[in-house]
Amino acid sequence: MRMKSFIFGLFCFTAVAAVAQPPARRAAAQQQKEQTQQTSAAQYRDFPTAQPMPDDAAWRRDIYRTIDLTRDENATLYYPTVPQGDRMNLFTALFKMVLRKQIKAYDYKLDGNEDFSDKNVVTGNELMDRYHIFYEKSGDRVRVNDADIPSEEVKTFYIKESSYYDQHTSSFHTRVVALCPVLTRGNDDFGGDLDTRYPMFWVKYDDVAPYLAKLMLMGSNLNNAATLSADDYFTMNLYKGDIYKTTNLQDRVLQNYCTTDTALRKERSRIEKELADFQRELWRGDSVPVVVDTLAVKEKSSKQTSRRKVQSGRRASTSSQPAAASQKRQRSTSTKSSKPKSSGATYSVRRQRH
Repeated sequence: MRMKSFIFGLFCFTAVAAVAQPPARRAAAQQQKEQTQQTSAAQYRDFPTAQPMPDDAAWRRDIYRTIDLTRDENATLYYPTVPQGDRMNLFTALFKMVLRKQIKAYDYKLDGNEDFSDKNVVTGNELMDRYHIFYEKSGDRVRVNDADIPSEEVKTFYIKESSYYDQHTSSFHTRVVALCPVLTRGNDDFGGDLDTRYPMFWVKYDDVAPYLAKLMLMGSNLNNAATLSADDYFTMNLYKGDIYKTTNLQDRVLQNYCTTDTALRKERSRIEKELADFQRELWRGDSVPVVVDTLAVKEKSSKQTSRRKVQSGRRASTSSQPAAASQKRQRSTSTKSSKPKSSGATYSVRRQRH
């Protein structure tokens, strides 16, 4: 009886385990799927041109640039100013990421330096209140119409880039570190001077890169089918911008010591030349003379000597042929001239005897 009870209990336990196992498996599979998606989203840029900058780079220089979106090279970041279907410009995409709390926005300090600490994080509501952006609030939810997003007024971006030499891969790279949209407004908006710039916030490029990989931009005016992602645009350094600051000991911007426009242009050209010279001199040939192989040099010289002999012999045989022909012609001429000349008709005279 006890044996039957034991067998019956074992059978019930097995049945319960069999019934309960599929949901557990499904839950485990779902959890593994979510982890895989998060991992793939975080590692989507694991290709050579987008590897993170090493902390122990042998050489690095940080540059701050002003990206004018009205220039042809940067216009793909500005249009369309109002979202059209799944197409939107860079600022609209960044602003929606901040509102959805997909990325963190950091307040822009008066000194212009980026501060990526948690105490400097600014929320979307604070930004909308600060820059008078209309929104509707229902409980904890905030709704902003696409027409109310001031994407048309953001005509400039501040960008921080780092040019560095990676000694581990012996490669030189220039990668974007941070982005800052700049709002441009005039007298009617804030009561200030015309076309006053208001830097809004900083964002880490590594935070926005997964989303910029899905933001498609128009790549050509002639071929509307040619598109590229915003991440490719920044990774390939297709943007054009003027330098306004470099990381230095005095923490000065160029306008602090360049009092005229001419001096400012010269300073920008000087910095650009320094970067280009460093990259060019990095791959310069070795200054130490290479020790050549004497045996290889001898073999090469002997081949060249034999080649020259063959060529000279060919030239000599070629030049001797006209000389022999001329000698033959002279010989035949002298032979003809030594023969007696014939006088045409001949007469014989016979004398008679008387």
